[in-house]
Amino acid sequence: MDETAAGGRRHPAHEDLEKRWEATVRAARDTGEHDALAAPSPHPYAANLLARWAEPQRRYHTTDHLVAVLDHIDVLEEYAEDPAAVRLAAWFHDAVYLPDRSENEERSARLAERALRELGVGPARTDEVVRLVRLTVTHAPAPDDTDGAVLCDADLAVLAAPPEAYAAYAAAVREEYGFVPDDAFRAGRSDVLRQLLALPKLFRTPYGEREWEERARRNIGAELERLGA
Repeated sequence: MDETAAGGRRHPAHEDLEKRWEATVRAARDTGEHDALAAPSPHPYAANLLARWAEPQRRYHTTDHLVAVLDHIDVLEEYAEDPAAVRLAAWFHDAVYLPDRSENEERSARLAERALRELGVGPARTDEVVRLVRLTVTHAPAPDDTDGAVLCDADLAVLAAPPEAYAAYAAAVREEYGFVPDDAFRAGRSDVLRQLLALPKLFRTPYGEREWEERARRNIGAELERLGA
């Protein structure tokens, strides 16, 4: 379990993440120099988000997942129309996460809308971030949605992890749903994995399709076998 800023030692990735957050917010603001000085500091918002990402009910959707998504966005940045919006969406896409609830993405989107307005991010970019957060419900961007493709590919890149890392991811997901009986979990998880395999493409960016698609499909197939599906 990740240690929170309030309750234990500082997570070793937090200092770097705070710097990344501040740089993204400053790049995203539609303000001049004077307005930027008057805008709220990004630091309290970083602390709030990082505390959310370190909540005790999380096993996969943790700070490590946030770092991984941001790192993958760095790899895919050339395909994005608005990289700052995509990075902000990564920060917020699982900011509200309770594994027994179905409205996490919507609540995360509303949180993003409130916070970004306060931070001086303009309405158009704020709306784009909110749209991207909501897109993570389906991970199905339109063919011309380059920002959506980058965010969704970055979020799903774990599917293409090396076998041991993929097994750790699958185990962490099971832990998050520890309240679900084994038979029900196997059935539900198998349905999700079959739906993924049925997609024409898991990844929408050229890089993702080239580098991740085949390995992700192998991993998903192997997990289905382990589940006995």
